[in-house]
Amino acid sequence: MSRVAAFLFALISGVAAVSAAETPTYTHEIEQWRAARVARLTAPDGWLSLIGLEWLREGTNRVGSATDNDIVLKAGPAHLGTVTLAADGATSIALAKDSGATVDGKPVAEAALVDDMHAAAGATPTTVRFGSASFFVIDRDGRKALRVKDADAEARRDFAGIDYFPIDASWRIEAAWVPFVPEHDLEIGTAIGTIDKVKVPGKAVFQRDGHTFELLPYQEEPGGELFFVIADQTSGKETYGAARFLYAALPAAGVAKPGRLVLDFNKAYNPPCAFTPFATCPLAPPENRLDIAVTAGEKKYAGGHH
Repeated sequence: MSRVAAFLFALISGVAAVSAAETPTYTHEIEQWRAARVARLTAPDGWLSLIGLEWLREGTNRVGSATDNDIVLKAGPAHLGTVTLAADGATSIALAKDSGATVDGKPVAEAALVDDMHAAAGATPTTVRFGSASFFVIDRDGRKALRVKDADAEARRDFAGIDYFPIDASWRIEAAWVPFVPEHDLEIGTAIGTIDKVKVPGKAVFQRDGHTFELLPYQEEPGGELFFVIADQTSGKETYGAARFLYAALPAAGVAKPGRLVLDFNKAYNPPCAFTPFATCPLAPPENRLDIAVTAGEKKYAGGHH
């Protein structure tokens, strides 16, 4: 047995599921996690508040709820104003005189719009608000769009709740962390047909039902949690077909050194695209499509649009 194989065997074989004695505490932990997840999802500005994803064309885009606009919103004044997309990607807005809208809470006539990819670290993109609705600009592979939200959205009002597999402590798995030096490149498709290129700092290796599996994560921001976009044999059946998401804390030894991390599949959850057609979600790459039924975490959303 090679040194690497011996290392993996030692890590994996030493892994034990949460013991029966820990189950009541563990169950409570998962129930709290679920409650917090639903609270975020159903918040006034949560994913259920989305009512539009409107792609901008270069030049001037007239925006409002009237049908004579270039971009017709589902909420707000008939003529909100114009959003201009410059050739260099800069975006700005000129509000109509009587729109009643604000930009970042201020009643200004014109303003630059900083999108979600260019906002300062920890800051939010420039938000245009009008009544119960608002929008900000998103940048997806160089394409710009208005992400429109409304606290009174139908999807939020009619939220059907989330269905789950039963909490099963055996799906809280301690995996071996194998770092990549240098990091590997991975291409991930998205729901809008683009390809995201991400850096993969390593792989999580675990055993289930006598078989060994591997998952590749990336970090959405430097030093952040490991983010897994996964699919399995339940995908498209009991669970959402495109993917489920799962986060894991960095190994105690850090991403650059071998170690262990916890993959808690009871916290596998639906991407925003399971709830709304106006999100731009990553799809599970072939490398993260597990040949096993992960019967833990969130099931397919009963009120889903598809």
